[in-house]
Amino acid sequence: MEQFYLILVIVLFALAISDLVVGVSNDAVNFLNSAIGSKAAPKWVIFGVASIGVLVGATFSSGMMEVARKGIFHPDMFFFAEIMVIFMAVMITDVILLDLFNTLGLPTSTTVSIVFELLGAAVAVSVVKINQAGQSISELHKYINSEKALAIITGILLSVFIAFIVGAVVQYIARLIFSFKTHKTLKYFGSAFGGLAIAGMTYFMIIKGAKGASFMSAETVNFLKNNILNILLVSFVGWTVILQLLYLIFKIDIPKVIVLVGTFGLAMAFAGNDLVNFIGVPLAGFSSFKAWMAGGAVSPDSFEMGMLSGKVPTPTYMLVVAGFIMIITLITSRKARSVVATTVDLSRQSEGDERFGSSAFSRTMVRTTISINKGFRKIVPAGFIRAFDSRFEPNTEELNKYKDKDKPAFDKIRASVNLVVASILISIGTSLKLPLSTTYVTFMVAMGTSLADRAWDRESAVYRISGVFTVIGGWFMTALVAFSVAAFIAWIISISGNFMIFIFVLVAIFMVGRTYFVFKKKAKEKEEEEEELEVSDQIMEKTKKQVLNTIMNANQIYSVSIDSFIKEDRSHLKESLGLNKKFQKKVKKAKDKVFTTIQTLQQESMESGHCYVQIVDYQREISHSLRFLVEPLHKHLENNHKPFVEIQLEEMTELIAQVDEFFNLTLHMVKDDRFEKFDEVLALKESLTDKLTQLEKKQIKRIKAKDVSTRNSLLFFNVIKETKNLVLHSINLVKSQRDFVGMSTK
Repeated sequence: MEQFYLILVIVLFALAISDLVVGVSNDAVNFLNSAIGSKAAPKWVIFGVASIGVLVGATFSSGMMEVARKGIFHPDMFFFAEIMVIFMAVMITDVILLDLFNTLGLPTSTTVSIVFELLGAAVAVSVVKINQAGQSISELHKYINSEKALAIITGILLSVFIAFIVGAVVQYIARLIFSFKTHKTLKYFGSAFGGLAIAGMTYFMIIKGAKGASFMSAETVNFLKNNILNILLVSFVGWTVILQLLYLIFKIDIPKVIVLVGTFGLAMAFAGNDLVNFIGVPLAGFSSFKAWMAGGAVSPDSFEMGMLSGKVPTPTYMLVVAGFIMIITLITSRKARSVVATTVDLSRQSEGDERFGSSAFSRTMVRTTISINKGFRKIVPAGFIRAFDSRFEPNTEELNKYKDKDKPAFDKIRASVNLVVASILISIGTSLKLPLSTTYVTFMVAMGTSLADRAWDRESAVYRISGVFTVIGGWFMTALVAFSVAAFIAWIISISGNFMIFIFVLVAIFMVGRTYFVFKKKAKEKEEEEEELEVSDQIMEKTKKQVLNTIMNANQIYSVSIDSFIKEDRSHLKESLGLNKKFQKKVKKAKDKVFTTIQTLQQESMESGHCYVQIVDYQREISHSLRFLVEPLHKHLENNHKPFVEIQLEEMTELIAQVDEFFNLTLHMVKDDRFEKFDEVLALKESLTDKLTQLEKKQIKRIKAKDVSTRNSLLFFNVIKETKNLVLHSINLVKSQRDFVGMSTK
């Protein structure tokens, strides 16, 4: 029996390592988004500062480990075997849940997930105990610390609204003071702003870090607590003087210093407070195992776990090891960058591809806000409005120094406000013993500051609002799913036996592996898309590659679709449908980037810009023609309708060959830039058009002879029509590419 539970403890720690990896991938957004979004420093510097913060914070987290042992349920009401079931259910659920959110690129709260997993698993085991003892369900309150769960929910709701409002108000004031032309205002107010910011984050690091440090004595903690005002005052004055001198002598960028200090502070707080979410449960399981082993040969089903109610120190070496795992994950995780990208995209100052679609609610909110704003502007004097608006005019001179891909999502003033406000709000919540999530606070502060900074204009507001509510909805779904899944797993193990633990571990491994390959596939597709659009700084090369890919995709989708229909091969026809959907997405992305691409062209290239727009439009038309061709074929075959008659199948086979010849000729012509062969392609297009007209006439004869049905005729005519459209749009695409090359080389 000892070997079995030793294996469970080892599995718990293995799951903890996995949980650390997926957890850091999620929570990295808390402390990286401001530095990365503002491009305050090279990425290696940002990750280096964050890594040091994570390592320092990990050693501060010992005091937080009590949450997993006694914060959600009363451990003295459970036996050792039951406690291990709860802990296993929690860790299995946490790994699956966090990995799923990371794959989707959505930030969620590891605090909420672990709390509700503990709650769900404990409730399930408690219900089984109550039923076995023949007690009433009203006895559940003896097992569960329901007040704690309710306090956490209340804290979440409050933190979401308060963080958003405070972030918006502080950013608005900061922008009025500094405007976007910070080179004029920082020399007057920059050092005081920096002193205030760093003093605030000093308070944050003391409150959130020192109290839980494994190496801090009680006297040191009391000294810091009793002298906090003096420490803050000295910090404010000292940093103000230091920053002013550094600015005057070395022209140091004060907001950059604030951002890097803030990144360190939030990284430290994350590791110091959220590390419990990943290793708190395994450490509690390890402590339980040691206590059970020390108790002698007592049955695990009768060994009470009251010892978890006391204080159990966590070895510092375990915290340091966990810190190093977090650092490695932070630097190497691609999923972490995906989650960070979601927050940065929702808060960026400029236009661009929007990650989320609009919703009826977001559209209503935008319309209402516009109406209120119009009414407000009628009341306020025009002079005041102009004065206020001037503070929010972007610094175009500064932005023009960057290439599009190098432009920061927002400036360092906003990044500083994000970090300072989030730090102080989390500090206040902690000092008042209010449970709140660092993820929720940092995300909502970032959303509030972006709104105040007028990043949500009429071009993007509906998408940003939808994105924010999608993320918030995901947070509350986290609580529901975490509770339900952990409860289900704990219940199944409790009634079926311990062998189910290993079944669920295998399920977790399978699901994490599956999401890994799904994410890897998506990441590869994204890289390919970016490579297609960013293969070179020369628009000529990018456009040529787009046109070549369009011709190849059109040829493949067309040939495979009709050939699969002839052979009644549903699987290949469905694949062809999927290929066309991917092709449509690529073409849409190219269409969405028309604005930035035309801006890249030289000012005098008016005609080449027009040609480029035509190229993108014809690509879109080709994708539409393919869609209108493939979908009816797939629907016809899927519904098991009669195939084409034999003569029609022969005609379709010949048509595939002729269309293939047409695409091959156009492909080589574009690839080799040999547009002198355009007349040859044009002649082939005319030949194809004549062929299609003849096929239409033959079909009409079959209709009159009643050799074919109505459904057959509609489908056949549709193939002919879309083939005509496909050939026509393809020849126009090649013509536009020829003209584009000619204009660009002049």
